Amino acid sequence: MYKRIRDLRKNAGLTQKQIAQYLKMSQTGYSKYETGENNPPIVVLCALADYYHVSLDYLMERTDTKITYSKNT
Repeated sequence: MYKRIRDLRKNAGLTQKQIAQYLKMSQTGYSKYETGENNPPIVVLCALADYYHVSLDYLMERTDTKITYSKNT
């Protein structure tokens, strides 16, 4: 999961600081999610899935199918 979260951020051209601001947390705290030092709580996983328009299954590596969606559909 940690690599996937990092890859999504990098592919979007974003910094850890930008995502941390979106999540209303410190960059250091967010960095620990990407390194696997801390596990993100479900509320953070849901926010990231919504932000990147992917499923929780994709974030959690339960599937390799990156299905993008719009929250309005």
